[in-house]
Amino acid sequence: MLANLAFAYGAPELRGEIRQQPDDFFVAEISAVEPSGEGEHVLLHIEKRGINTAWLAEQLARYAGVPKRDVSFAGLKDRQAVTRQWFSVGLAGKPEPDWSGLELEGVTVLQTARHRRKLRRGALQGNRFQIRIRNLQGDLAGLQLRLVQLERRGVPNYFGEQRFGREGRNLEQALTMFQGRRVRDRNQRSLYLSAARSFLFNELLSRRVDRGDWDQPLRGDVMLLDGSNSYFVIDEVTEDIRQRCREFDIHPGGCLWGRGESPARLEAAALEQALPGAHPELCQGLEQAGLERAYRPLRLMVRDFRWQLDAEQRLLQLEMRLPAGAYATTVLRELVTTGVSA
Repeated sequence: MLANLAFAYGAPELRGEIRQQPDDFFVAEISAVEPSGEGEHVLLHIEKRGINTAWLAEQLARYAGVPKRDVSFAGLKDRQAVTRQWFSVGLAGKPEPDWSGLELEGVTVLQTARHRRKLRRGALQGNRFQIRIRNLQGDLAGLQLRLVQLERRGVPNYFGEQRFGREGRNLEQALTMFQGRRVRDRNQRSLYLSAARSFLFNELLSRRVDRGDWDQPLRGDVMLLDGSNSYFVIDEVTEDIRQRCREFDIHPGGCLWGRGESPARLEAAALEQALPGAHPELCQGLEQAGLERAYRPLRLMVRDFRWQLDAEQRLLQLEMRLPAGAYATTVLRELVTTGVSA
């Protein structure tokens, strides 16, 4: 789904392999929740290796003897990785099980704490990543420049391939759902709606990347405050706005399609309004599903960015911190064309 999207720094000249083994892709959640120390929910900080998040939630429910709906997590994490993430288990008067007796291969309970509320999706400040890219092929001479560009300027904030399912099937399912097929499972319906919305956002962002103004203010832009959902709209691009954008205090915003009048104006509105003409079924389907229009930064800043290149071993190691909702794979695609080793 990302193959045809525009690159901010040109298509990468290097190729490499990721996820040859689980340790090559490490993710640690930065939680937005401070445990209260009491309550009917228990928060579990768990490290898992090569395990699906939803599957682990089912195993936790079974071990605790509670319905699946009483187990939640802040975010889905890749299966082919080592991840540290939080789960909550609602016990509602039930005795707390001995978590040290949870014997699942690849699962380690790192910490437990009581909390008053169920853990909600998206209750994250962000994620920390440690990634190894192996078997680099191509000229390494230009890699250092790309790394510096990413650190100083960021990357287009595309939704990653994970959002669309294997071979884009979530988007295909969204289209058939909008054409009348009923989807009873709420989680599946949510996945399909998210895929449709993400596809439209990526299309809009790719046009801005082609134009060269994905990280620069445009007349009529919705400008998002860094780290916030708050925004304001600009009619003119003043030097003050340019300076705040250069300092990463604000970012141009792209539309997450839904119902409601767009706040964008002028040039930015014209780009946004091209989406219904190009993808009418997706736009109409999202509106009829009741989603409200929202905005997401077009630019993703890579924080705490560090790298180490072993030219002899053809190995690149990266560390970075990304905000919630951002994808490490969208950072990697600006550096190297990746594949997963069989």
